[in-house]
Amino acid sequence: MSDTEEIKLISLSDLRPFEEQPFKVRLDESMDELVRSVKESGILSPIIARTGKDGGYEILSGHRRAKACEIAGIKNVPVIVKNLDDDAAAILLVDSNLQRENIFPSEKAYAYKLKLEALKHQGARTDLTSCQVGTRSDAELAESTVDSARQIQRYIRLTELIDPLLNLVDEKRLPLNAAVELSYLGTKAQADVVQMIERHEAVPSIGQAATMRKFAEENRLSYDVMDSIMLEQKPEKIKVVLKEDRLRKYFPKNYTPKQMQDIIEKLLSKWARNRKEPER
Repeated sequence: MSDTEEIKLISLSDLRPFEEQPFKVRLDESMDELVRSVKESGILSPIIARTGKDGGYEILSGHRRAKACEIAGIKNVPVIVKNLDDDAAAILLVDSNLQRENIFPSEKAYAYKLKLEALKHQGARTDLTSCQVGTRSDAELAESTVDSARQIQRYIRLTELIDPLLNLVDEKRLPLNAAVELSYLGTKAQADVVQMIERHEAVPSIGQAATMRKFAEENRLSYDVMDSIMLEQKPEKIKVVLKEDRLRKYFPKNYTPKQMQDIIEKLLSKWARNRKEPER
């Protein structure tokens, strides 16, 4: 073990979240399970923290474990203490927590932004131009995640949204790409969008959001224009669900779903051709 890190048994009262921690600790069923696990087996993986600037320790990985211990009544927890500067701490924090399941888009957005800024700060020490820093940092960030550089930039754009719109993205009510388009609007226009959503009981489609952005860039976006855009008819999606138990009675038992699909398509094609024939 290096002289820059050690494992200590530390009081929970001496631990606090990293100042720019973007990940939420939710009191849900998953937390209930973690609390039960901690009560039965203790912490199987130590919390990772760094020494705080004003004393105590800042948690970099293990915020949920710390909360579970608090709920379980555990006073002292094992902690790996690392000696890290702000940039290195931010990168470790993001890398450790992005592996979690059920991460909200807003968490990803602020996590990617935090790590990208840290990478740029590190690159600024050796690169000579801001362009080189941005290019290198973007590539480093994309290489360490499952998302492409383009998708990462989409997520980071979400940090420009006001909270009500960002909440709609987390709730899966507002599509990511539509939210990205809306992120280019000013805060006043975004607040108007929230009112429109409540008024029309519908969120803007990607096309409608892109139209709003275009009008805003041309300084022609107003409340009335936004209202007109929201009133535009959205194309309806056709969704037909055929239950397997109803379909199976028309096919031999050994038919695969692919064979069934092929026959259905052939029958529909024949039916469509017959409809075009002139009536006798």
